[in-house]
Amino acid sequence: QVQLVESGGGTVQAGGSLRLSCASPTLQFGVNAMGWYRQGAEKQRDLVATITSSGSTNYADSVKGRFTISRDNAKNTVYLQMNSLKPEDTAVYYCKVESGSSVFRLDYWGQGTQVTVSS
Repeated sequence: QVQLVESGGGTVQAGGSLRLSCASPTLQFGVNAMGWYRQGAEKQRDLVATITSSGSTNYADSVKGRFTISRDNAKNTVYLQMNSLKPEDTAVYYCKVESGSSVFRLDYWGQGTQVTVSS
């Protein structure tokens, strides 16, 4: 069973910063794209940011300019630097790792880490 290890959540005041990390074990079919998603109370899980194995990034409009996603391929670890946090960023943040090939894809999810931003 693949387990992704997330860390870095917590409570911070508006305007503050947090850094999330998510480590993946070595996967049989490799680690392709990695990303972060979040789910607020009574809301669906939404994309926050993704990064491909070559380093191309994609962000939700609501976090552009404030959040930065990065990865360390040698460590199979993805990071999310969150600056200028707002109360509306409060959510459980989940990392996702994609594995597989051109003919199939496997998705693995972290257990989630709570981020709370107080006003």
